Parts: sequence; C-alpha cells; structure tokens
Amino acid sequence: MSDPRNDAHDRKVTQQKKHQAAETPKVAAAAPASSAAEPVPPTTLDGALVVLAKLKELEFHSRAALERLAELTLTVDDELKQKEMVAPLGDVYAAQSTFQTRLTALLEAYKAECDRLQTAPS
Repeated sequence: MSDPRNDAHDRKVTQQKKHQAAETPKVAAAAPASSAAEPVPPTTLDGALVVLAKLKELEFHSRAALERLAELTLTVDDELKQKEMVAPLGDVYAAQSTFQTRLTALLEAYKAECDRLQTAPS
C-alpha cells in the first residue's frame, strides 16, 4: 500500500500542473515572442526541486544499503566464519561505495544548479 503522504503530494502536483496548463496560453500571449535572456520558468525550478528531493531520497537509501552491507560482511566473516563469502560481499560493498560516492557528487552538483535556478532573475 502506498504512503498517504505520497498520494497527497501526487494529487497536489497534478492540481498544480492543471492550473499551470490553464494559465499557460494567457502568459504566452502576453509575453514577447523573442527574448535573449529569458528568465527560468517556475516549472523548471519546481521540476528541478522534485528531482533534487528524489536524489536525496536515493542517496539516503544508498547510504543505508552501504551500512547494511558492512554489517553483513562482519556477520559472515566473524560470526558465521564463511571466509569464502567475504570477498564477494566485499565486491558488492565496493560497488555500492562507488555508487554512493558518485551519487553524492551528483547530488551536490544538482543542488548547486537548483540554488542557481532559485537565484536567477525572474
């Protein structure tokens, strides 16, 4: 079953999109046809913030997976004494660690882009 907060958020986003779609023709008719330095439309910022939130959630789960892999490695090695399984677990841990590092770098870069979009003149 899905989280009620997610359902409420989805409904809100759907309503906002319908509202923005209804306003779009009016804005387009009133705006000049060409502009060299067009301001970033709010929908771009809103969409970027949604992506940023999803990246943060993904990073959180990735970090949790990394911690669980470390715990499993200790369990397999120390408690279960399954030395032959330590290397494969170590490989998975290394892959998850690389993913975590790259995801964190992407998250920081994307956050900087969202900050830039928020401070862009409108």
